[in-house]
Amino acid sequence: MGGFGLGEICVRCKGGKRLCGLNKCPILERLKSHINIYTTIRNRFVDGSTPPSLLVGEYGYPKVRVMLNIPPQKYGEEARIYDSPRDWWGRFSLEDIIKLRSGMVASATIVNVYDPWILYEKEINIASVSSSPVDSEVMLSEAPKPRIVFNGLTKPVALTSRAKDIKITSNPKVGYLLEKRISDDIKARDAVIELYTSGYDIYTLIHALSGGLLGLYRNRKIVPTRWAITAVDSIIGNHYRSRILGYEYIDKVYAFTGQYLGNKFLVILYPGSLELEWIEAWHSRSLWGGMGNVSLFRVYEDPLGRMDYMDGGYIAARLPVLEYLDRIRRQAGVLIYREILPTYYAPVGNWHIRETVSRMLRGIPRKYDGLKEALNSELKFFSIDSDVWMKKSKIVKGLSRQMKLTDYI
Repeated sequence: MGGFGLGEICVRCKGGKRLCGLNKCPILERLKSHINIYTTIRNRFVDGSTPPSLLVGEYGYPKVRVMLNIPPQKYGEEARIYDSPRDWWGRFSLEDIIKLRSGMVASATIVNVYDPWILYEKEINIASVSSSPVDSEVMLSEAPKPRIVFNGLTKPVALTSRAKDIKITSNPKVGYLLEKRISDDIKARDAVIELYTSGYDIYTLIHALSGGLLGLYRNRKIVPTRWAITAVDSIIGNHYRSRILGYEYIDKVYAFTGQYLGNKFLVILYPGSLELEWIEAWHSRSLWGGMGNVSLFRVYEDPLGRMDYMDGGYIAARLPVLEYLDRIRRQAGVLIYREILPTYYAPVGNWHIRETVSRMLRGIPRKYDGLKEALNSELKFFSIDSDVWMKKSKIVKGLSRQMKLTDYI
């Protein structure tokens, strides 16, 4: 493969030769789903219930595409499963999720992010925070057509076309507190924390922030979905972080493991001040792995909360860990390891990271007297050699250099 980039490999392969080494071609898988859904569309008219599902793009910022996603002719609870990460986890395969996400039609509208009020007029953003699917009708400017793009980075998205008109035809069901905060002139951060700690689903809050429903009136704007996801994870995580700093240290080393969609995770908590480290390792034949080598990536957050890099995957994993420490009212140092296998052949977003780590931490931890003992035992969970992880770790290197009082006895 020397001399060819990933996009060039896709063009040479065209999905048939598996030159990238992935088990399945993510581009062809998406195309199959688009062809299936294309046959159900009646010309330019699309009707169905949004699960709810709203996607705001980044391209062209501050003028971005706002896309209301609808599974054609699917209504009520039948539509919910098309965009419901909590229901997907542990029940659906990667192929299932690609089919669901690609099985919707995205009616796209170009909107200036500084004019969220245009979404209020059509209730598009209100529909996106409904607790149940909302009936919708869309007239498209032209019938969407399945198309194939060989770029090597394609993730499963809905079949897209420009919307001529969008109608919300049933009443969105928004809880009392969220409805009140949408009407209130308060900071988005305060609203997100209050709503989350009151039991609102994190995906509802992401849609609310993305759709320009929260914040001081003069500051409200539409936020690209990818940015909104990381912002909500960060806001809630920082809330728990500030609380944890006042707790005593845990008394032993805790370890948790879990896996889903070709991703393996290990969380180790050890007695000490709150500092966090995230290391992810992509196998050579995985989606973004190095040709012939394991690709490693690390994020370190020091006890003052300063990160050396902002990464959405890390922020998604960080939230449930901080939430767990707040729940047990203890402070700890944190190691989070993620191994990505070749079976993860298409990116589906950071939700599976958050959901997997959250479920891991609901279990009973394995306890160890020391970090070295924990690492020697727990890193066997991965197929990558333990030395690879430890050599990459800033925390492990730092702790190994520290002398204990017992060393002088």
